[in-house]
Parts: sequence; structure tokens; C-alpha cells
Amino acid sequence: MFSRTGLIQRVARTLTRFNQKDYGLASYCQDKLFKNLIETARDTSFGKAHDFKNIKSHQDYCDRVPLRDYEDFLEYMDAIKSGRPDMLWPGRPKYFCKSSGTTSGSKYIPITKASIKNHIRGARNALFHYISQHPNTRIFEGKMLFLSGSPKLDTSGVIPVGRLSGIVNHEIPAWFQKNKLPSFEVNCIEPWEKKIDQLVASIADQDIRVFSGIPPWIQMFSERLLEYTGKQTVIDVFPNLELYLHGGVNYGPYEKKLNELFGKPLTLIETYPASEGFIAFQDDSNDPGLQLIINDGIFFEFIPKSEIKHPNPSRLLLDKVQLHQDYAVILSTNAGLWSYLIGDLVRFVSLNPYKIRVTGRISQFISAFGEHVIGSEIDQAISFAQKAHSFNVVEFTVAPQVSPTDNKNPYHEWLIEFSEIPKNLNEIALTINSRLCELNAYYKDLIDGKLLDTLKIRPVRRNAFLNYMRSIGRLGEQFKVHRLSNDRKVVDVLYKDIVGK
Repeated sequence: MFSRTGLIQRVARTLTRFNQKDYGLASYCQDKLFKNLIETARDTSFGKAHDFKNIKSHQDYCDRVPLRDYEDFLEYMDAIKSGRPDMLWPGRPKYFCKSSGTTSGSKYIPITKASIKNHIRGARNALFHYISQHPNTRIFEGKMLFLSGSPKLDTSGVIPVGRLSGIVNHEIPAWFQKNKLPSFEVNCIEPWEKKIDQLVASIADQDIRVFSGIPPWIQMFSERLLEYTGKQTVIDVFPNLELYLHGGVNYGPYEKKLNELFGKPLTLIETYPASEGFIAFQDDSNDPGLQLIINDGIFFEFIPKSEIKHPNPSRLLLDKVQLHQDYAVILSTNAGLWSYLIGDLVRFVSLNPYKIRVTGRISQFISAFGEHVIGSEIDQAISFAQKAHSFNVVEFTVAPQVSPTDNKNPYHEWLIEFSEIPKNLNEIALTINSRLCELNAYYKDLIDGKLLDTLKIRPVRRNAFLNYMRSIGRLGEQFKVHRLSNDRKVVDVLYKDIVGK
């Protein structure tokens, strides 16, 4: 007779073997999934308008269903909000996931009964792959902290509305509930800072074995925890803590500080959840590549980065992608999103199985001078400098300075909140600059040609980014600082907080 842990481990191994078999048959799984999506949605308003009944191939699909972003779906979303069924997917969505990021304001992404399972299974499979690779783990004998959004839903309309992590709270299976923290009541507390304080007080005596949440908020939680308990490290409070599930932002800039707070390096598993679907996860803690989930409700297409602005870009299937090239991600899903441009850039690091790394956002880059610097290059450069000079970063953002007041050449301006401001900022700037030149040939040419000066670091006061996020109403577990901008909207607001200005 199996104990609960033994039973979970047995199920985890079985499901992991099943998934790994599918991952080796990615093109077959995607083709089967594509046909099922088209057949299921053929009688929806969208399916009829785009002649789904005559789509027999990917080329047929490309001919009939052009690429779309959220703005192109507004007519359908408004109809769904009013209660009309069978618009993008049969029936009505179970939820609307509210997120930010469009010119029209908030996005309302449909989550159907079919697609919510993708979100749940994606998180489950990340844990199950870890369990399969670590047979001696006992994470299910303790608690798991999920630093998530409020599960409160806005039920004033036809369809309940909430944040993704809050919605997922309503769908967590019963077998997992006993391990999950915080409680529903604590999770509903607002504002965010009050919630963190109450959370710390309510779980400081628990046996926490897993953390989950984006790095800046786990860092904030850990600092509050140590203030509350008087302990030196998180491991002193939670001695059985072994695993950290993270995603949403690059971990590199936070690694050194979090390791200090934790007291030891935890095993890390990166996940790639989005409002539109659970896209990928790290299936091997020793391999940073994220396994693309090719068998669960999402059909993938990829546009080469160089073609993003083309009127008719290539729409590549998995068998046509290449290693170490950046692609924009296109999703068609069982939530009723069709040829949907989610705005992320990814790079394939393995083609058997298909594994990716997230390299940035289409909308987040600096190319004020033709340098085409993207998020992954910024993250790699500052992580490299941290290892070389041993400093900790709380948060940072980068923008171009096009018109310096001293009449010198333009440059990139880095506003960084340090845990403790280093004395060698010029050396750090040179190290970051040098690494960026190695990573980006366009940037190097501009530096070598003296069209750009070496980047400038401006240290900002403690809590500058926290106060900024609060001021724009985006303080919370799902919101992230805009790291990279081709304009100065974020930097100009933070400029008042520069130390020594």
C-alpha cells in the first residue's frame, strides 16, 4: 500500500514518461492538435467567418486566418462580454483573465473550461518532472508557498473576471489543496504590502518546502520574513525548503541576492505561463532550456524576428525553426485565440526535444540608434557584471538618452536600485558595456564608431521602483517593471529618485 507521497511519485513518473514520449513526436502531436482545434471551432462565429470547414492544412489556415494581436479581437471580446456564446470557442468562456498591456487599456483574455486545464496541467507537470528526477524528494510532505494574485473575482458581468494566478486558485485540484499556502483568506488581502505582512505572520511556523512566484516579489517576501523572525536566512526559518518555481522575469539579476537571503542555492525550475496559456517549463533542473508544451491545447507558429514588421511574414511550424534564432510566438488555442501574436520573443536551444529560452518582448527593446538591443542581452550583461564585481540588484530599467545636456554623444542610461550602492560604478558600467558589445554587434559598431558613449549608471534611492509601481497602480505579484524601453516614460518618472542628483 502506497503512502500519499509514494502514490504521487508513482503518478508523476507515469505522466512524465507519457509526456516525454509526446515531446519526441512534437510535429505529430501539433498536427493532431491543430486539426482538433479547427474541427471543434468550425461552427463558432470566428470559424464560420474564416471558413474553418475548408481548412485542411496549415497553408489553408495561413490563407484564411491572418495574424492578430489583442486589438484585432476586440469586436469578438466585446460580444463575449455581453453574453453571446459560440464566438471564438463553443459556448462561453469560464473566466476572463485581466491583464495589462494594450493601447485600449486592459486585456481580457478568455479562459475556457478546456484551456484552464492547460494552466493547471502545466504547473503540475513542472512539479511532476522534478519529482521524477528527484526520487528522494519529500516536497509533498510539507507546504508549498504560491505567491499569487488575489482569488477574488469580479462577478458583476456575465463572465467572472480575475488575474490569472487568482483564477488558477479556484481550479487547484483537491489532492493538492492540503499542500498549498497561503489560505484563501490571506490571499484575498489587499493592498499587496499588507498581504505580504499578513502572509509572513501566518506561515512563519509552517514547514515550507517549495516557493513559487516571480523573483522580485519572492525577494521582497524573504526580506520581510527575516525582519519578522529575526533569522539570518530563509533556510533558518524553513529548513526543508528545497525548490523554487519561478518565471515571468529573468532570474539572473536576482540570483546573488536571493541565494544570500535563502542561505543556500535552491533547486530552480523555470516556468513560462502566460494569460494565453501555459507555454513551457524547465523539465530538467540541470538544463536551462524550457520544454515547449506541444500536446496540450496550444498550436504554435513562429515568425523570424527579422520578419516581424513584414506585411506577410513567414509562419513557421516546429519542423522549420532553427537553433539560436529569435522568433515571435504565435498561438492558436482552445481558449479561442487564433493566430495570436502574444508579443514574446523566444530562441530554440534544442530541436529534439523542442526547448526554448525567452529572449524578450517585441515591444521591449532599445533601438533609438539602430542597435536593436533586446531583453536577454540586457539581462546577460548585468548578470555578467554582478559575477565580476559582486553587487546585488533590487531592480533596474534601461532607456536611451538621445539628447544629453552636456552636448556629448548619446548613450544608454541605466537606473539601478542596488541593495548597497557600489563604490566602483564606473567599472561596473564598463563591464556591462563590454559585455553588451560582445552580445550585440550593432551596439559594438556604434560604440566603436563613437556614435554612442559608454552607458551611464544612475543609482536610485531604496524603494524607488516599489514606489513607482505603487504610483501607477501596479504593485503586486503579477506586475513587472518595464526593464527595457525605446522611450523615457519610465526613466523620466524615476529620475527624481537618482542618488546625488
